Amino acid sequence: MGRREVVRDASIARSRVEVLFDDPVSAVPLPGEELGSAGGWRRWMPESVRGAAFGPGRRGVWTLAVVALVVALVAGIAAWRARPDAEPVDTATIVDAPSRSGVASASPSTAVVAVSGRVRRPGLVRLPAGARVADAVNAAGGALPGTDLSALNLARKVLDGELIAVGVPGAAPDAPTAGGSGSPLDLNAATVEDFDGLPGVGPVLAERIVAYRTEHGGFRSVDQLREVDGIGDSRFEKLRSLVRV
Repeated sequence: MGRREVVRDASIARSRVEVLFDDPVSAVPLPGEELGSAGGWRRWMPESVRGAAFGPGRRGVWTLAVVALVVALVAGIAAWRARPDAEPVDTATIVDAPSRSGVASASPSTAVVAVSGRVRRPGLVRLPAGARVADAVNAAGGALPGTDLSALNLARKVLDGELIAVGVPGAAPDAPTAGGSGSPLDLNAATVEDFDGLPGVGPVLAERIVAYRTEHGGFRSVDQLREVDGIGDSRFEKLRSLVRV
């Protein structure tokens, strides 16, 4: 192909560019021109495009910022909706068990005592804890006129479930001593000295009997004496007829 053909083809190409961009092309490099020369590669571009540079401007910057914010917001909402739902945990009802200290401290606040003999209203009386024999006699209406109260220890604290015989001839005296009339010793009223006077019972065993009585709220039967540490079967048989409840 000769130079003329090349120039002709270049002219045709320039005409097509003018039609495409609807803008006349001032100069199209002909064969042999250097594109790297001053303004060489720009001369073949349309005048409306030539010299244009990318510049978004202030409005474009704000537009891009708004778009970025919207994209971030949408992504955040999508991530929040995609999170796994937390499963509700059933809360168990907690029931506090009573403490041992509370059970141990729940001692009876009253004592029921039977009062018989020469009183106005013999029978059962209910007394507050720490009440004395005198309180039991008064709760039964008081002793009848002429009643001998010397056999009673009116200052002694009563025990729940005990019997107080007022002015009854032949009744065992209140808290008798071991060497007295020979009547059985009241397990719920005798002192350490009283128990110490019984055969086969020394001061140590006497203190154990009183400690057992205090710990268990008194004796309910003579057989409970077996539960005291130091009282075996043979010793119990010796004491059985010497004590009472």
